[in-house]
Amino acid sequence: MATQISNAFIKQFESEVHMAYQRMGSKLKNTVRQTNNVQGNQARFQKVGTGVASTKSRHGEVPTMEITHSTVDVTLSDFYAADMVDKLDELKTNIDERQVLAQSAASALGRKVDQLIIDVLDAGSNSNNVAHGSAALTLAKALTVYEAFGEADVPDDGQRYFVVSPAGWADLLQIDQFSRAEYVGEADLPYAGGMTAKRWLGFLWFTHSGLSVSGTTRDCHAYHSTAVGMASAQDITTEMNYLPEKVSNLITSYFSAGAVMIDNEGAIECQITE
Repeated sequence: MATQISNAFIKQFESEVHMAYQRMGSKLKNTVRQTNNVQGNQARFQKVGTGVASTKSRHGEVPTMEITHSTVDVTLSDFYAADMVDKLDELKTNIDERQVLAQSAASALGRKVDQLIIDVLDAGSNSNNVAHGSAALTLAKALTVYEAFGEADVPDDGQRYFVVSPAGWADLLQIDQFSRAEYVGEADLPYAGGMTAKRWLGFLWFTHSGLSVSGTTRDCHAYHSTAVGMASAQDITTEMNYLPEKVSNLITSYFSAGAVMIDNEGAIECQITE
């Protein structure tokens, strides 16, 4: 009977962890290039150069573009989020308390996924990175990044992202071209419905509280989805192990993943002063 209770509990808990993770786990995972079900502890992303179309003479051979191909490898690491549940509490745990545990595990895993991506963005080496210059997030900085993406031919295909801190979002609200109806129209006002994401200058702007900060300098990031790769081998899995010396079950959620910079030209760091 105890085993049946444990099995039912863990199946429900695992389902709730998955649902909570999908709902509130990671903000950044779906903004980057992904490969799943990796075998082993390494994944490889293909990087393809640009080609140029050319003419050919009548009856002549069609010229090839000779596009360069290279690879970028990433090593996966294992991550865990665990908690203890007393054996007697397992019988008494109601749905609200169980959801709190599930949400806590999902949040921990989601923060780790985002941190992997943030670490990669922080380590980027684009020559167009924007220094803080003792200034907040200004229109001039936004336009500098916009211009750099255009000069680098980063595709303007709806997959450009700009992640900023809450303070950076507050800076944006003070920019007329971002927040006033005469520039963006009433439908795209950033105040509408408590909006915390908005498309502007070809980027989807959104907030994240976990961006790196040093003193008063915060690192915000503009990037194209193909510039960063996220690989995962083990999707979120949850298991329960009984510890008799504690008369408790150890509930562990875990996954295996890694992130890597694929193309530095498609990612720019924009520092702001908070």
